[in-house]
Amino acid sequence: MIRYTLLFFTVAIATVAIADHIFAQEEKIAPLPSIPIVEEVQPEPTVEKEKTNPELICLAMNLYHEARNQSIAGQLAVGFVTMNRVNDDRYPNTICEVVMQGPTRPSWKDKSKSFPVRHRCQFSWYCDGLNDTVKEMDTFSKLFELSEIIYANLMIDITDGATHYHADYVSPDWAATKTRTTKIDDHIFYRWEK
Repeated sequence: MIRYTLLFFTVAIATVAIADHIFAQEEKIAPLPSIPIVEEVQPEPTVEKEKTNPELICLAMNLYHEARNQSIAGQLAVGFVTMNRVNDDRYPNTICEVVMQGPTRPSWKDKSKSFPVRHRCQFSWYCDGLNDTVKEMDTFSKLFELSEIIYANLMIDITDGATHYHADYVSPDWAATKTRTTKIDDHIFYRWEK
């Protein structure tokens, strides 16, 4: 019970902090006046500001297509699943490879090109046959900022090491072989034990 209480407060504090950071620029809120501190202040962790890092773009695209309709906690959770897979030897070791993981088939026009097999990817949006173009740029920008925070490892993993998740209205066969860790919004998260 204490663990879940601490997890709840961690998520609540993180959600408020991230929301304040992301939406402060929109609302043009003036920062509160600084209070002089006698102690030496540690420098704040930095996040990558380069908008062309392919790993950040892949992470932001995954958040956009998998969790843009979720709360910030739900978006963080999907990001942590992606990063947990990157850090697990059973998966590829880059974000883009994890996001695009799945079987491929050769093109019938050009055998040197291959395409993902429809509905067989680790993240369904990547091979569902739909257009993956970002249509909500404001949302994508906010998710890109959230991706920078996740990528820089500035937050505690609220999924408790989850490597899998699914929507709460489906029951995939693989769920019985994984350890359920949490439910956030309409996603249920699982850890694949080693």
